[in-house]
Amino acid sequence: MSKVEVVMPQLGESLTEGTIVKWHKKPGDKVRKDETLLEISTDKVDSEIPSPASGVVTKLLFPEQKTVAVRTVIAEIDTDETAAASAASAPAKPTAVETAPPKVEQKSPVQEVRPVATPQPSLQAMPASGRFYSPLVLNITREEGISMMELEQIPGTGEGGRVSKKDILAYVDAKKKGIALPQRAAAPAAAPAAQPAAGPSAPRIESTLKHVESGDLVKKYPAPQYEILQMSNLIQKMGEHMVRSKQTSPHVYEIHECDMTKVDIVRRRNQDGFEKREGFKLTYMPFICDAVVQALKQFPLVNCQIDGDKIIVKKFVNLGIAVATENGLIVPVIKNADEKNFTGLARAVNDLATRARMKKLALPDIEGGSFTITNYGGFGAMMGTPIINQPQVAIIGIGSIEKRAVVINDAIAIRSIAYFTLSFDHRIVDGALGGSFLSAVIKKLENVDENLLV
Repeated sequence: MSKVEVVMPQLGESLTEGTIVKWHKKPGDKVRKDETLLEISTDKVDSEIPSPASGVVTKLLFPEQKTVAVRTVIAEIDTDETAAASAASAPAKPTAVETAPPKVEQKSPVQEVRPVATPQPSLQAMPASGRFYSPLVLNITREEGISMMELEQIPGTGEGGRVSKKDILAYVDAKKKGIALPQRAAAPAAAPAAQPAAGPSAPRIESTLKHVESGDLVKKYPAPQYEILQMSNLIQKMGEHMVRSKQTSPHVYEIHECDMTKVDIVRRRNQDGFEKREGFKLTYMPFICDAVVQALKQFPLVNCQIDGDKIIVKKFVNLGIAVATENGLIVPVIKNADEKNFTGLARAVNDLATRARMKKLALPDIEGGSFTITNYGGFGAMMGTPIINQPQVAIIGIGSIEKRAVVINDAIAIRSIAYFTLSFDHRIVDGALGGSFLSAVIKKLENVDENLLV
C-alpha cells in the first residue's frame, strides 16, 4: 500500500492558516485525482482543493470548521493500484461511504503530495444563470462534447441541485443510447418587486452558513423563534475590512445620472457576433470598465493611496470588480487594465467572475487593486453608497439600468438611465476632483465609440 498525505495548502505567501469549510469525502470513500476533496477558507479567499491522487480516503485528521496551519497533514489517501484503479473507474456516488472499514496501514514509504491547482475551466464554464459546476463535471462535459446549453438542462441530484459526476455520466450514457432525457425544471420567476426581470438572482449566502446549536446564545435566542448562524471566515474578514475603511477614510459621495442608451444600442448590435466569437455574453460591464480606465488616466489622483502624509500615485490601473458569490462578496482584480483593449477587458471580467463563483481564485487574483467597481444594479438597486476598498481612495457604484422619461432639447424622450455613485476619500479627493472624474466616466459612456468592438 502506498500512502499520500494531503496537506493544508499555502495559497499565498502571507497566509499561515486555513479553515476547513467542508469535506467532500469521508473515510472509506473512493476519490479520483483532481476531484474536489475539500473546501477551505482563508482571510483572503475560499477555494476548492482537489485530490492529489486517486485512491481511497483512509483518514481525515481534522473536522470541518477547524482552522489548521499551512503544510499540516489534514488527510491520508491509500493509493495502491487496486484502490486507485477502482476509484478511477467508479461511476458515481462520489460521497458514498464504504461499508468495510479502511485498510490497516502497513509500513511503507510515505509520499507527501501537495494539492495542485486544477486546470482552469474555459471562459464558457460559468453560464449566465450562475449555476455552479465542479471541475470534474466540466472536464467530462468537454470530453463528451456537451454544450453549456445542454448542461444547463440536466437535473442535478447533488447538494443544492448541483450536477454530480453520476448525473453527467447518466446523461452521457442515455444520450448515446438514444433514450429520452429528463429536463431540468425551470426556476421560478423572481417577484418583480424584489428583482428586475433581466437581472440575476441574488446568491443565497445564508444557505452556506452553519447552524449554531449549542452555547449561551442558544439559550438567549431559543428556537423556533430564532435561528443562529455562524459567520463564515470570509464574511467576518470582509466585515472587519469595511469597518476599518469607514474609520480610516472620511467618505464623501457624488451621484450622477448616466444615459446608457447608446451603450445599449452598441451592445445589442454586437452581442450575437461577440458571443459567437468569444463564447460568452456581452454585458455592460466591459463598457463601464473601459470608461473608468480612460478616466483614471485623465485623473491619476483618483488612482492612488495614502501612506502617512504621502500620496502614492500609481502608474498602472489594477481594476477591482466586486463579485457577489454564495459565500459573500469578493473583489478579484484585473491587473494592468490600462494595457488591455475592450475585448481584453471583457475576457478578464468574465474569467475573474467565473473563477470567483467557482472558488478558483488564487491569492494574486484578489490583491493589488488600485480602484474598484461594484455593480449593485444587477440586483435591482437604483443607487447606493459603497464603502471604499482600502487602501484605495475611491470606488464607483453602478445602479440598475432602467428606461425613464427624460427631457432632451425641451422634449420628453425615453432613455436607458443609470445612477452612478462615486465614494471617495475626502483627505485627497475633493468634490471638484471627484465630480470631474465621475463626469469623465459618464461622458465616455454617453459618447461610446460605435467601433469599439471592431
